Amino acid sequence: MNYQFKWSVLWSGQSGSWLLQGLLTTLEISLLAWVLAVALGIVSGAMRTMPWKPLRALATFYVEFFRNVPLLVWMFFWYFGVPPLLPGGAREWLFNHGAEFWAGMFALGVYHGARMSEVIRAGILAIPRTQFEAAVAMGLTTFQVYRLVIVPIALRLIVPPATSESLNLLKNSSVALTISVAELTFQTRQIETYTAKAIEALTAGTVIYLVLCVGIAAIMARVERRFAIPGLIARGG
Repeated sequence: MNYQFKWSVLWSGQSGSWLLQGLLTTLEISLLAWVLAVALGIVSGAMRTMPWKPLRALATFYVEFFRNVPLLVWMFFWYFGVPPLLPGGAREWLFNHGAEFWAGMFALGVYHGARMSEVIRAGILAIPRTQFEAAVAMGLTTFQVYRLVIVPIALRLIVPPATSESLNLLKNSSVALTISVAELTFQTRQIETYTAKAIEALTAGTVIYLVLCVGIAAIMARVERRFAIPGLIARGG
């Protein structure tokens, strides 16, 4: 094997700043998309368990429509398809303020919101029916029951699957490189292009993603143990 490893390329020249900028962009787009996904997931997940059929139908359409189309298609849709539909002033402002970033964020958020919806729905359905009946007997409306009782309990039940979905969102942020978002994978490819050191550049990206995901999983494991509900869900190991 004639390949000569040169790990110094990762911190010499502009490589170090590229990796740092890629990491920050990955965290930023993932965090914003996660907030959007959780909000959409809570609303649509709750709607799918409500007694009113029109609300269930609307939420079901959202979930089935967005989760059954590849994420890459949504990236292209939000970046190439949506801007031409906007007014001229809004379109010009968008392209002057990082259109590719916002397109990637919305694609990630809407796609994973549909997937998060099923996690929320599963958590709600795992709650004993007596919880709902007792809250209604106390005089709460259906909306109040969901806001004050059902959703808070469900969020404590779904920490493990929600963690997996959150990690998938973080890793899927790498798809945003296809619309020129300068996230971590984009920057590792740029280092490889300038240095011709693919193994070193991609190894750096792999290690950074690994550290991020393992760190988040460890934090969420502590959250799971802290907020486990005695008698309803066992504490995590």
